[in-house]
Order: sequence, then C-alpha cells, then structure tokens
Amino acid sequence: MLLSAGCTADVPMVNLGIDDTYYIYRMQKLPLRPALSGAEYRWSVDGDSVASTRDYIFLTADEGSYRLGFDIIDPRTPYHFEFTVNVLHEDVEYSPYIARVHEYCPAPGQFVNEMPPYEPGDTYADILRKAEESISGTNDVMISLGGFGGYVTFAFDHTVINTPGERDFRIWGNAFYELTDPSRKGGSAEPGVVSVSFDANCNGLPDDPFYELAGSAYHMPETRHGYRMTYRRPDPARDPEPDNSGFITDLYYIPWTDSEGVESFMPKNSFHGQEYFPQWVDAGQLSFSGTCLPPNAVDLSGTGSYYVLYAYDWGYVDNHPNDFPDLNSFDISWAVDSLGRRVMLPGIDFVRVHTGVNQYCGWLGETSTELCRAQDLHIAIPSSLPPEPILSINN
Repeated sequence: MLLSAGCTADVPMVNLGIDDTYYIYRMQKLPLRPALSGAEYRWSVDGDSVASTRDYIFLTADEGSYRLGFDIIDPRTPYHFEFTVNVLHEDVEYSPYIARVHEYCPAPGQFVNEMPPYEPGDTYADILRKAEESISGTNDVMISLGGFGGYVTFAFDHTVINTPGERDFRIWGNAFYELTDPSRKGGSAEPGVVSVSFDANCNGLPDDPFYELAGSAYHMPETRHGYRMTYRRPDPARDPEPDNSGFITDLYYIPWTDSEGVESFMPKNSFHGQEYFPQWVDAGQLSFSGTCLPPNAVDLSGTGSYYVLYAYDWGYVDNHPNDFPDLNSFDISWAVDSLGRRVMLPGIDFVRVHTGVNQYCGWLGETSTELCRAQDLHIAIPSSLPPEPILSINN
C-alpha cells in the first residue's frame, strides 16, 4: 500500500509486483509510470476510459474508492491489471490562498523597488521572500509587476482541480471604475495576462509548459502574441531631461526596444523618485515576452490631464474592481497552447501573471499590473479568515 501526499520520488510502477491498493489525499497527484511497454495503452477509472498514454497521473477532488484499470494493447504481450485507489481527506486542511511564490520578475516601473520595498543589499532571494510574504494567505499587500512582461509565478498547497463548467480560481488586483461615465467600464484597468501549468513531471517546480488562459481580447486583431520587450538599465551618468508639465522628471529614463523594431523610453515621473529598474538585478538589461494586449487608455481631456483605462470584458487580472468576483475569476478550461488551440488540463499547480499592456499614460506613468491575493474557488474559506482584502488604490 502507498499513502501519497502528492508527487514523490517513489513513483509507483505498474507491474506484476504492484500493490493492489493505494491511499492518497484529494487534490494530490498519483503518478503512474509502468515499467512494461507495448503498442498501445489504455487507462480506465471505474470502467471509463481516461487516457491512452503509457504514463498517467490520477487526480481527483472527490474522496472515495476508485477502481483503476491499466491495459497494454499489444498482439504479442497484452497485459491487464486492476487496482484500487482510496482518496482521503487531507490531515491538515488545505488553504484556499497562495502558499508559495516561485518567481517574482517585474519589469521596470514606478512601483518597482517599492512594492515590495527594496533595501540596499537585498538579493533576489530577499525580494522573492518579500513578494511571498506580501501575497500569500490573507496578507493582502500589493505587489507590482512593472511594465509590459513583468511577472510573478505562485502556487497553492494543492493542485487546483479543473472543474467543468465552473470558474476555478480568483485573483485580486486594485482596479477601479471612474464615475463620469457609468455606462462604460473604465477607470484604472491595468490588465495582467494569466498562464497556468500542470506539474506533469511532479518535481514541484514551475518548469513544465505554461498555457495562457485566453481572455476576451485573445483573438482581437490588435493583440500581439509572442511579443517581446527588452529594457536597458538607465545610464547613471546622463542628465535627466524633464518635460514642461512638471510631472515628468526624465523623458528618456529607461530605454527599451521590442520585437517589432520599435525603440522608445519609459519616462520617470515626479511621484516616484526611486530607481525603476529592479535593483537586485545585476544584468544591464531585462527581456520579457508574452501576449501584448491592445492599449486600453484614452486621454479624455485631450491635454494629458485625465486618462481613463478601459477594462477588457473578462479574463485578466487587475482589470475590474474586486467587487465583481466573476470578472476576476478564471476557468482552467480557457487554456490554449502557443498556436491558440485548446488544452485540457486536469488541474494546475502554478499560476503566472504578467503585465499585458505596453502603454504609458503621461503623469499616470506606465500601465502596470498589481495583485495582492489569489483563491482556489473550490476550497471553502475558513470562518476565522477575512473573506475580502482591503483595496489599496494605486496607479
């Protein structure tokens, strides 16, 4: 018998010596990698065919006893074996919230080195720990992903199950609506693109393929897939060049180029005087790639004094106020591969969010995705925990 609390190095082998019974916890994976081979394979659960690959990962959210079958379909060496998997409730209740931040790699931006705060001497490990402390559990402290491409990768303490017909997880940002035109959903919408990954190799690291969740703007003709930007560290010896507004202290602060041959700059504004380039990074440049959404900002004043950033319909982080849970929730079934083809994942172990717009809005600065919490919608919220974070409004 095997009691599995998730993927381990002790991979069960389907052969003549296999145990007849396994015990695992719900929402944890049981990887099955047979030692025997043949022309074709078939796995079944309670009589229903579920896979035709040699390897199979059993995963379910529901407790109970399951009868699994494995067949090698081969004229010379046919093989059939049946065994039982008992799925138990976990000993320690799962948290519905973020348990770990695996990567925090923001692009340059006006909130970088502030959210979370950089202190002289901080290493990447220090900043990663600060990011995790900020958004794990119910800590609800905003982190910024900077300009286009900056990203964070996080995980829960269990696999989030892809439940058919339901939204699977939710992410909080700090978007808000402006009040002059209630008929349009606009204000401060800084959409972040979501990608997800299933830990198929069961090593607990985000090194399996990531698949984008195709939101409402995915198929828009203006959306650029595979877009790439490279930011260069600002030259400390050059003299800043402000504009005439009094809000921009350096028009040519951080140079950048993109995959379409465009060269431009991220300006620096008077509201944030710290360095915008991540200070724990030693490299002279940073490159990011991913889906780039169409610009969503409109200067309603015509003079650069009043920008409205309009929300996309659905499918992005920091795109609608947190008061609208459905518009901030995500379905794993939206996953697509690099060619836009649907990918059916049984669940996901890692979530990655990147700033999805390359846009600068005068005194408001660059469009940068912020987030503070995520929740598996299939796990009940403990009554002792606060259900909603307190919104902190930033650009």
